[in-house]
Amino acid sequence: MGNRLFQEAQRYVEIAENANSAGKQEAISHAKNALSSAYANCTRAEQAQLAELQAKLDQYTAE
Repeated sequence: MGNRLFQEAQRYVEIAENANSAGKQEAISHAKNALSSAYANCTRAEQAQLAELQAKLDQYTAE
């Protein structure tokens, strides 16, 4: 089935990636919270993937 928090983090990062300018900050905030929650409750392999998602999210915040 997979880790629900991990899946939510992936989904929120994708939402932030596709958000329009009006909702971008809120989407990024949700994604950051989801990443933080997921990181504490996942395997090392998932943590590595979450680090990649965090790097993507950091790129969006720099834009």
